[in-house]
Parts: sequence; structure tokens; C-alpha cells
Amino acid sequence: MNDTPHNRPASYGFDAPYALIGITGTGLAAVVLAVVAFASGWPTGWFFSLLALYFLASAASYAYATRFGKFRVWAEELEGLGLHGAERVLDLGCGRGAVLLHVAKHLDTGRATGVDLWRTQDQSGNAEAVTRSNAEAEGVSDRVDLATGDLRALPFEDAGFDLVVSSLALHNIPAAEARERAITEAYRVLAPGGRLLLADIRHASAYAATLRRLGAEDVTVRGLGPRFWFGGPLYATRMVSAHKPG
Repeated sequence: MNDTPHNRPASYGFDAPYALIGITGTGLAAVVLAVVAFASGWPTGWFFSLLALYFLASAASYAYATRFGKFRVWAEELEGLGLHGAERVLDLGCGRGAVLLHVAKHLDTGRATGVDLWRTQDQSGNAEAVTRSNAEAEGVSDRVDLATGDLRALPFEDAGFDLVVSSLALHNIPAAEARERAITEAYRVLAPGGRLLLADIRHASAYAATLRRLGAEDVTVRGLGPRFWFGGPLYATRMVSAHKPG
């Protein structure tokens, strides 16, 4: 297995970049208002100071999670699976490959497949060509496949994957019924005996309920800790894990 990276480093961008810009901008605006308030002798200076502190701390939490924290958490999650190297793995909403390419490093004869609609509002610079470039930089392009597809109607056969993962993608589907279809599709393409890991900042309980209804076993929902907070505990990422009988 060749994991020697190329000279050009991989680049994974920012999750939901406009949200981070909005949080940071609000914090900076609050700083300006606090300065103006104190300079003018207004009693609102402390209020704007606290507001600035809250939003700038949230921005720092968000930036850490999207640039560092999520990588470390997913590395631990994948290590815990004890992959043998021959697995067929699917990453739902793979983006620029943060999870997909780390999975690929655990494979030799197996394949890691990523599917996405490549929308830049969900991840900065999101494009299939960027993910392919990252795969080459990480030295795993020989075991990575990419596809363009809707998570609600996956372009894959039944029971085609031993492991299905997703990170911060499913909540981008706006309607509850549509998210339920995406979970149903994820379960459809999972092989008997396979595992599913879904990390998201919203709707985790609903994902778990759908999986139980579909017959999944060992369905759990757990928090992933401060490293995966996108702005604080109100935007904490939770992991839904499940097993398909068989």
C-alpha cells in the first residue's frame, strides 16, 4: 500500500464557509460597537463586549473544528473499527475528501467511494477535481472512486458497501422526509454485517429512529466532544452508529 504523499499538500477547505464568515463578522462588529459605546460613555459597552467575546469564541471553536478537530475525531473513529483493508467503503457527501481519503489509507485491496453534489455553499472550493487532486496528494488515488449523485437516490447497487460513513452532509438536505430517504438509501447500499457511521450537527435522533425502523441493530447516538463543536455546545456534532444484521 503506497501512502507516500506527493509534494503538493492536500487542501480541505472550510465547512459551510458563509456561516463562519457570518459568525466572525458579527463578533468583529460587536467589538466596534463596544469601543464606540465605551468611548461615548454609553452603558451598553459591557453588553457589546460580552457579545463580541461570545461570537469570537464561537468563531474560534468553528475554525478549530473544521480545520483540525474533525480530522482527529474521525481518525480515532476509523482506528476503532479495526478495518482489514479489503472493505468497500462509501462516504456520503464526501466533499474534498477529509474522511474519504483517511479511510482510503486503511485499505489495500478495498475501495473508498465518495459521492457528492459538489456544492461550494456546503464546503469552500468543493469540486470533484479538487478531491481527485487531494487523493493524489495523499497517495491514495489508486483506491478512491468519486461519483456525482443525490444522497436521496444513490447510484449504487444494493448491499454494495461494507462501511458507510458521512460527516456533516445529511443536515444540508432541507426536508425531514428527504433526509429519511437519504438514510434509507444509505442502509440499502450497506451489506449485511456492515457498519454505518453518520456524524452531524443536527437531526441525529431522527437518523437513529429511521435506522431502527429499517431493522438496524446496535443503533447508538453519542456526542463527539468539544473538538467537533461548530461554535460551541449548541452546535455539537453527534455520531450515529449502526450495524446491519447478517
